[in-house]
Order: sequence, then C-alpha cells, then structure tokens
Amino acid sequence: MSSLFDQSALVTLAERLVAAAKRAGADAADAIATRGVSLAVEVRDGTVEESTRSEDDDVGLRVLVGRRQAVVSTNDLVREGVDALAERAVAMARVAPEDPHAGLADPALLAKDIPDLDLVDRAVADVDVLEQRAKAAEAAGLAVAGVSKSGGASASSGIGGMVLVTSTGFTGIYVGSRHSVSMQAIAGEGTRMERDYDWSSAVYASDLDDPAAIGRSAGERAVKRLDPRKVTTRKVPVVFDPRVAGSLVSHLVSAVNGASIARKTSLLRDKLGQQVFAPGIRIIDDPLRRRGLRSHPFDAEGVAGKPRALVDDGVITTWLLDCATARELGMTTTGHAQRGVSSTPSPSASNVHLEAGAETPGELLTDISDGLFVTDLIGMGVNMVTGDYSRGAAGFWIENGELTYPVSEVTIAGNLIDMFGTLRPANDLTFRFGVNAPTVRAEGLTVAGV
Repeated sequence: MSSLFDQSALVTLAERLVAAAKRAGADAADAIATRGVSLAVEVRDGTVEESTRSEDDDVGLRVLVGRRQAVVSTNDLVREGVDALAERAVAMARVAPEDPHAGLADPALLAKDIPDLDLVDRAVADVDVLEQRAKAAEAAGLAVAGVSKSGGASASSGIGGMVLVTSTGFTGIYVGSRHSVSMQAIAGEGTRMERDYDWSSAVYASDLDDPAAIGRSAGERAVKRLDPRKVTTRKVPVVFDPRVAGSLVSHLVSAVNGASIARKTSLLRDKLGQQVFAPGIRIIDDPLRRRGLRSHPFDAEGVAGKPRALVDDGVITTWLLDCATARELGMTTTGHAQRGVSSTPSPSASNVHLEAGAETPGELLTDISDGLFVTDLIGMGVNMVTGDYSRGAAGFWIENGELTYPVSEVTIAGNLIDMFGTLRPANDLTFRFGVNAPTVRAEGLTVAGV
C-alpha cells in the first residue's frame, strides 16, 4: 500500500503526457492519472460469500488544438507509450468539431495552496478486519426479535489517489480513503416478510458507526415494517426521514447544475436570484469539509474550491459550473468540475447539506392530524424539466402527531417547486452521506393508495 501514498510516479507520468502533447502539436493539454486499491467482503449466515480485491491504474489525456478537443485514456502505457498516446489524441482533436466553450481554466483561478483536508486513513483494513465487521453487523441484525433471515452484510475498505497536471503550470495531488459497512435484515415469515437495511461510510475507519449498531438498526427497521396497511388517497403533509430527505436536496442539486441550465432542461432555469424556498433555508456545498466523503482540495480543472451557499435565505444564489459551462452561460466557473480519465470535465456537486432548523423531529409532527412519515422511496419518477414528482414510498402513518402503523405500496406526488417552497427542516442534521439533510416536512402532497 505504500505506493498509494507516494504519488510522485503519477506526477511524472502526467507531466510526460502533457509535454508529449505539446510536442505533438497541442495548443493546450491536461492529464489525469489515478491509482486505487479496494477490498470488499460479503457475508451471509455467518459465512463469507465473496471476497474481492481490485487495483486500478488509469491515465487520461485531454488535448486542445484551437477550440477542438479530444480525450484519450489507457491503463497500459507500457504497450502504447506516452508519445503514441499524445500523437493519437492530437490527431483526434484536429478532426473534432469546434467547441467555442472548450479550454483549460484561467490560470488566475487555479488553486495556489492545496489545503490538508485529512482525507487519508493509512490504516487500510485487511480481509480479516472486514470479515469481522460484516459478521458483527449481521449477527446483531439477526439477534433482533422478529428478524427471520439475513439479506447479507458487507464491509469494504479502499484508498485511491489522483494527480492533475495542466500545460498552464498547475500540478495538484490528493489521496483519499473510504471505509463502509452495511447489513440488510428480513423480518417475518411467508407472505408477511419485510426487509430493511442500514449502512455507514466514512473516510476514517474510526468514524464508522459501530457494525453491531448498523446491524441492530437494520433489524429494528425491518421489524417495524411488519404488517403494513394501505391508506386511501388523500392530500396530507409528508415528513421525510433523514435517510431519504437527502433525495430532495439531490433534486435541487440536479436542478442547479449548469449543464442542465445551459440545455434548458432544469425546472429552475429562470430562478437564479429568486425565492424558491422559505426564508431561512440554506443549502451548502462544501468541497473543503475535513474528512468529507466528497471532499477535494481542487476540482478536475485545478480550480480552487470553496464552501458556498446554493440556497441562502431561501434564494437560489448560483449554478454549479465548470469552465466550459460557465463560458457558455457567460459566467465564471464555481470550481465544480469533475471528470474521469476518459471524459471531458462537467459540473458536479461535492459535500452538500441542508442546514438544520430549530424544531425537533417530534415538533414537526405535532400539528399533523393525518400524514405520512416516509422512511423508504422507490423508483425515479421525477421530471427535472417540469418538477413533477411521483415516487413509490413506504413508512408510517401519522395520526394526531404520532407515528402509528406501517404503510407500504403508496405513491407520493406533487411538484418540486411547491415542495421546496414549504420545506421545513428539523434540528437533527448529521453528516453521514455525500448529501445530508435533517428530517424535513413538506405540505400538501398527494398520497395515492387504495
């Protein structure tokens, strides 16, 4: 594993590729080199079902000849050679159609100081440790009264590094690690079986939730879902558990993606600077969060990132932009470029969260005489052009401010603009995922049942 922490060989490789591209006739070029190792173990009924290890070394070269660009990638430079790869990329660029927005980042925007975001846990777990975590999660889930079967448990650990070198003089390096553990539990027997799950993912193994706690949570969630009822169709308040509330934030993130704005395929395309959420609502994108699951000290074009509010006091404040999308929209990149070794940059979010409100989750329920508390969402029935929202759901019925009985096989429907406008966050925000939200409440959704 020591080579993963030393990225000097990748830096040398990327520098050679950029230099070769310039020799071959490119006006500008950048190169990305990545290296990663991951381990994963899957367990069922106390026995290891599968143990996998993967290792990847990949490199990608983007070249520009005027406003024409091309990208080539390989994982076998021994066979192809640096000069041959660069010559092929330049030849491809010369016959590519012109893109008036293509180009490297303005050097003035490039990251000058690379912050330490504490993204590397050097204690990469071995197979035995992963097996112990997965077995502990499964055993705890099976020990919950009412759980009849295991749907399996898994644990994984990995580390990877990335190097970006540009012909404008930027060289950036970062390495990150990731650990995870999960368990799926099945409760009940015969035709009255229900399943649920839980998981934890973190940069450092020490920040993982206890595997036994993950298993117990999965088991308890499955048992609570037993004997669900159906409800008649009606329009009611809907409260989203934090595990699914983040999906609403993800819809917002998709809607403010600059690529969607440029294509005019976003429901928010004409909402920049306008009030869409209630006053006080803030949604933050923070690529510099220490130990964040999606943290990075610079973006895929070398642009320095910074925390910014996508929504501030309910107002849409910005689009997510890379350089090309920003040029197309007549704006400046926000440092949100991401790319793989075989693709050009495109905008994407980093760590995103909806800031917590003042009310407790219980207080969000207090005045609901009839409503739905959602713990699971099914399907992808969201139209990001119109905002029409329709997804299968399961959870618990709310009566007089209390969760009463489990509900399944219902559909919740509405429009994202209306949902955003009535969104009320509770005070239980925790940072467990790439997109995080507390418990949230939305008004006037149609719950379609029998």
